[in-house]
Amino acid sequence: MSLARKRVHYAGRRLAQAVPIVLGIVVMNFLLLQLAPGDAADVLAGEAGSATPEYMAMLRERFGLDQPVWLQLLIYVKNILSLDLGFSFRHNMPVLELIMERLWPTLLLMGATLLLSVGVGILLGLLAAARVNTWRDTFISVLAIISYATPLFWVGLMLIVVFSLKFDWLPATGMESVAMFYEGWDRVVDIARHLVLPAITLSLFYLALYTRLMRAAMLEQYGMDYVVTARAKGVTEQRITFKHVVRNAVLPVVTMAGIQVGSLLGGSVVVESVFGWPGLGLLAFQSLFARDFNLLLGIFFLSACLVILVNLLVDLLYTFLDPRIEMK
Repeated sequence: MSLARKRVHYAGRRLAQAVPIVLGIVVMNFLLLQLAPGDAADVLAGEAGSATPEYMAMLRERFGLDQPVWLQLLIYVKNILSLDLGFSFRHNMPVLELIMERLWPTLLLMGATLLLSVGVGILLGLLAAARVNTWRDTFISVLAIISYATPLFWVGLMLIVVFSLKFDWLPATGMESVAMFYEGWDRVVDIARHLVLPAITLSLFYLALYTRLMRAAMLEQYGMDYVVTARAKGVTEQRITFKHVVRNAVLPVVTMAGIQVGSLLGGSVVVESVFGWPGLGLLAFQSLFARDFNLLLGIFFLSACLVILVNLLVDLLYTFLDPRIEMK
């Protein structure tokens, strides 16, 4: 069997295995949200100031909340299997349509964060390991610890104060200047300027982690037998580092990046709230307080699918980084 067919077969098998996992996550999320106090009818009644018992009963019947929990769960799972995520009473539109509108801003923020944190983290880890126990190694290690320990919301607020309020270099909130009606490359540049501060804020925590991980992996690879043998044969240190050591040391970083896609989505809730970034994180935050459980469950469902897909792509990426890894 060719390598391409092996990859296709492996991807198909992994996707088939993911179906019961996603269904299990759907059921667990549904049951956990049932423990939350209040529902959509309570929120609407509270916004109206008061409501009669008849009106409350009518609302619960309209949203299907008058049914037993087990029946609501069966109906929801049945709808999920047909990709019907329900209706958002707060936004008065189908959940799937609303999520698709907010998905690409979140993917843009996550993609920029991953590229920045993984790329810079690998570079800093390489620089630290190449001059271990020197001032450069110490400086990078201290910088990584500070970045790891600093709360995301504080970093975001400080970046807004410095770069938006004091120097007025970058916009503080939103994803684009809607009132300017930019088109083409002007709109791309405008979105990129709005993306800078949220991406930097979200990437600092993960950048520190990948820096430490890359440094440790590099030092481990430098002590391996193949490096000692290459040095004995007279291979230059630069060739050893970039031809062999980096390629093997980057595997743990890629693994961690794939695992942390879920936590990246969780971190985007804070960052999107601070910067008013119109993505799934901000949408989930708003839907929680509005008790818009259909929308919240839809976001959880999409997040679970996204995490599984990214981990599959990471596993496939292994075979490009290290051809010795076989897919079974």
